[in-house]
Amino acid sequence: MTAPDKNPPATLSDGVVHWLINGTRDERFIDNIFAEMCNRLQQAGIPLKRSTVHILIHHPQWLGARMMWSDGMREAEIARVDFDVRERSEYIGSSANEIHDGAAEVRERLEQDRSLGRKHALYDEMREKGLTDYVAWPLYHTLGKRHLVTFATDRPGGFDDAHVAALKNVLPVLALVSEIRVKNRLARTLLETYVGAHAGELILAGATRRGTGTTVRAAIMICDLRDFTKISDNWPRDDVIDLLNDYFDAMSEPIARHGGEILKFIGDGLLAIFPLSEPNACANLLHAVTEARVAMAALNARNNGTGRAPLNYGIGVHVGDVMYGNIGSSSRLDFTVIGPAVNMASRLEALTKQVGRPVLLSRDFAELVQPKFELERVGKYEVRGFSDPIELFAFQPDTGT
Repeated sequence: MTAPDKNPPATLSDGVVHWLINGTRDERFIDNIFAEMCNRLQQAGIPLKRSTVHILIHHPQWLGARMMWSDGMREAEIARVDFDVRERSEYIGSSANEIHDGAAEVRERLEQDRSLGRKHALYDEMREKGLTDYVAWPLYHTLGKRHLVTFATDRPGGFDDAHVAALKNVLPVLALVSEIRVKNRLARTLLETYVGAHAGELILAGATRRGTGTTVRAAIMICDLRDFTKISDNWPRDDVIDLLNDYFDAMSEPIARHGGEILKFIGDGLLAIFPLSEPNACANLLHAVTEARVAMAALNARNNGTGRAPLNYGIGVHVGDVMYGNIGSSSRLDFTVIGPAVNMASRLEALTKQVGRPVLLSRDFAELVQPKFELERVGKYEVRGFSDPIELFAFQPDTGT
């Protein structure tokens, strides 16, 4: 009886597999590896014309990403995939649909009479571009997660058996290499989603020890929604969630656009900082407030059309030194800012109800933006936790509403 051959038969892609294993450890991004892999497959004699990788990613705004390489490209094109893609014609009946439903392979010989093949716009599009053969396979990650990789050629007669064997040969290694990068990207995305981009970078760089932090001079902004308890008691749960999300969108997007960092959402409030190390930080904060007020006015107009009462809010702004770092228990940390300056911003936000102004600024902050911004002096007020009265200024931007 002949012993089985322990060495798999050589394929055209053996050199590419060796490079994927040994030559990609210093490359951080999977799209760069993917594009280089496709070019190397071409150089190895595989008539590759087009290739894609489709990755499912947990992200609050999109379902996944598609990387596409075509002949002559040094870099892959990346497109985000929306959550509702599975309800659209571009997905229904596609190779991605078949693979995600459990198919082990989708092969479409594009040279054959199209009446005999699969019916989907993707295949018609590839025929029009002169492609002759197309194959799609699952890309398996840990715990049964299935992604998708596709290859297409314009070679007359399509891929031959040696080409197909070579392409299959790269799949297990591509799966390992891509999973590492995708999980790294996922970790970064989740940190950006939950703690912000800057804090996420610090955590990934190793800033995870309790009590560690730095002193940062920053403008601090605290915003809070009015009458939220009454709203949450009287509105259906899903309506309350939608309302909060719309409110946070209106407030958060201008903050991010103008260089602010949202450190946390606290129930119906948020805490954001604008580090003074960045140019025009205080002015940028007021630009963000102006745009947020416009967005809130538009949100209230939409809500009014559905019979909902307008949403009111208060914003307190101060400037000072804050401790920026890790605080918490031995097993659960929060990356945040603390200090008297944060307490002052919180007190000013609370005072907006008493003073009757939606945006209150401390004198320390006002001095950094006057006379560029027109502010209203509203007088000195006792502030809980501070011994001396604080001079307050109101900011009432012209929002055009």
